[in-house]
Amino acid sequence: MRNLRLAAASATAAAGLLLAGCGDDSTTSGSSPSPSTPPSSSTPGDALPITVTRTGGFAGFDDKVVIGTDGVTTVTRRGKPAVKCKLDAAFLTSLTDAVQQVDWAAIGSTKPSIRHPDDMIIAVSAGGGLARLEDPRLEPMATPVSALLTEAAAPGKLCKPV
Repeated sequence: MRNLRLAAASATAAAGLLLAGCGDDSTTSGSSPSPSTPPSSSTPGDALPITVTRTGGFAGFDDKVVIGTDGVTTVTRRGKPAVKCKLDAAFLTSLTDAVQQVDWAAIGSTKPSIRHPDDMIIAVSAGGGLARLEDPRLEPMATPVSALLTEAAAPGKLCKPV
């Protein structure tokens, strides 16, 4: 049931991002800096590369999306050849802005573990940190990563083939 809610929330978030044309600018409370002060760097290039993985779940996902410093993205999915595409500049900017809102040093780099049978793990790695997307500290990443997983797997509007 949780996976269905996550899938529905991801689809809703992706639709909202595509309609609004921008990412989620919200921040978490606590020790995180204000939105005007990015915690990890001050230039977009420092936020890259980013790796997003989606594994497990009822469908047995095994997806990996790697975004390079130039916006070129490699998408690998179980049983399919790797696809390379270049992310739309506006989307890449919203994604790097979201990455910069996360204190990756405080996140740590412990690989997420399976919590229950059919657990779908969506993990994000950037700036030396690695965490599940549902980690509250990754809240700024939720909308752009959902759109990335929905759209980048099928190059088109968001990711043009290279």
